[in-house]
Amino acid sequence: MLRKCAAALRARGLVPDAAACASRVQSSWLQTSSSSQHQSDAPAEGQETISVTYIDKEGKEHTVAAPIGKTLLEVAHENEIDLEGACEGSLACSTCHLIFEDEDFYKKIAEPTEDEQDMLDLAFGLTDTSRLGCQVLACKELDGVRVRIPSASRNFYVDGHKPKPH
Repeated sequence: MLRKCAAALRARGLVPDAAACASRVQSSWLQTSSSSQHQSDAPAEGQETISVTYIDKEGKEHTVAAPIGKTLLEVAHENEIDLEGACEGSLACSTCHLIFEDEDFYKKIAEPTEDEQDMLDLAFGLTDTSRLGCQVLACKELDGVRVRIPSASRNFYVDGHKPKPH
């Protein structure tokens, strides 16, 4: 687990090595923080955003401003869009499955990792342009993207459970 953490953080340029990751994880393991540190209803003033349109299970479109660097799952939760995310973005489920409507946008993002592909194999309604919302970061290249939320998800833990972001 610690090795995966270190690799993920190194891949994003956040931590130079596994030892730093270990100390970071251990030092914060039992700390608590206020809920205000975990949510933001709107992008901070001056924060660069892109436009993302979510198409919900009923076909209704929700166009929102997505701060650069946030995952599409985080953006959906911050804007009260009904995208499940049962594992809260830890890449342990497929309930934040999204389908990119335009293949050109899909081609602009990095290939899914092997771990993401394993989770996508469990997703309901898998397509050639499927990705997990917790693994796709908002970036300038995705400005104007349209993603569809499948009509169902496979939540093996608790049927209908929709965690609230903290």
